[in-house]
Amino acid sequence: MKIIWALILAATIGTLSACNTVKGAGQDIQSAGEAIDNTATKVQKKM
Repeated sequence: MKIIWALILAATIGTLSACNTVKGAGQDIQSAGEAIDNTATKVQKKM
């Protein structure tokens, strides 16, 4: 069980270090939201 938590912690730290700042994390989340919105718009236009 300790190994699983260690892997989860390592993955979390790796993910957070990629952003470096809260602002960077916000920008990453915003970009993901925009990509989802664009995809949904394209699907709606095809229907």
